[in-house]
Amino acid sequence: MPDPLNLVFCGTPGFAVPTLQKLVESGSRVRLVVTQPDRPRGRGMELTASPVKHKALELGLPIDQPDRIKNNEEFRTLLSALHPDAIIVVGYGRIIPQWMIDLPALGNLNLHASLLPKYRGAAPIQWAIANGETVTGVTTMRIDAGLDTGDILLHEQLPIAPEDTSESLAPRLAAVGADLMVKTLRGLQEGSVRPEPQDHAQATLAPVLKKEDGLIDFRRSAAEITNRMRAFKPWPGAFTKFRGKNLQIWLVRPANESIAPGVIHIADDRLLVGCGQSAALELLEVQPEGKKRMPAAAFLQGYRPQEGDPLG
Repeated sequence: MPDPLNLVFCGTPGFAVPTLQKLVESGSRVRLVVTQPDRPRGRGMELTASPVKHKALELGLPIDQPDRIKNNEEFRTLLSALHPDAIIVVGYGRIIPQWMIDLPALGNLNLHASLLPKYRGAAPIQWAIANGETVTGVTTMRIDAGLDTGDILLHEQLPIAPEDTSESLAPRLAAVGADLMVKTLRGLQEGSVRPEPQDHAQATLAPVLKKEDGLIDFRRSAAEITNRMRAFKPWPGAFTKFRGKNLQIWLVRPANESIAPGVIHIADDRLLVGCGQSAALELLEVQPEGKKRMPAAAFLQGYRPQEGDPLG
């Protein structure tokens, strides 16, 4: 058996928690957990610790939460003194500076929630679903100075079910990725895992989500709109405009109708809207601005949309 590795773990969101847990269970010595500072959240804006910090406290691991890392001499001295064999980075939320990249012998190893080089960037899970992919996966890679451009170590595929949302898919990817990171470290120790350069010509991007990504363009096909709704839960969601105010769309299903894009059609107390490619969607659950979620029947009764009214 290889000797236990000395590791530094950098991560922040819930997606990173299974990897931290698995590293500890595998016998690795996690000498330090680095996570984002506590942030104000909720209506009371109380300082809230990250999911990774909660897990580190539960596991009794030392924690550091620097505001910045690139030109932080105190942080650099701390990490250098630990002599880590590898630095594991999962959703940390900071660009890793060159001095950190150069520090450990095995490198800075990242778990990325896509099959690189596809979907480089901050939101790979969401954009894979939004683009109608049926297969995605996780990749372990060695971090370099680029954006998810480092050499690939291992990867594993995972199917995307038709009903998957980003909320349902992320935990499965996180669990598979945790095991893959342990396997990667073991393979690097034993020499059975060899880095392979990415084919940059095949790269696609998964940029950070913006509020406007949730704005529905009814010129898209019904399938495209549905995929984007699945992808963008819980944020930025899916919304349109009705009579000048936001209308959140929570639940839809395909409708066998041909309606002009963005035009309301009311049929037998059903609320339908036209989409691109001569298709339509039935709106099942909506939320007018400033109101609670409601079934379409309640919206029809309370807001009295008319045949031919526009959405968007």
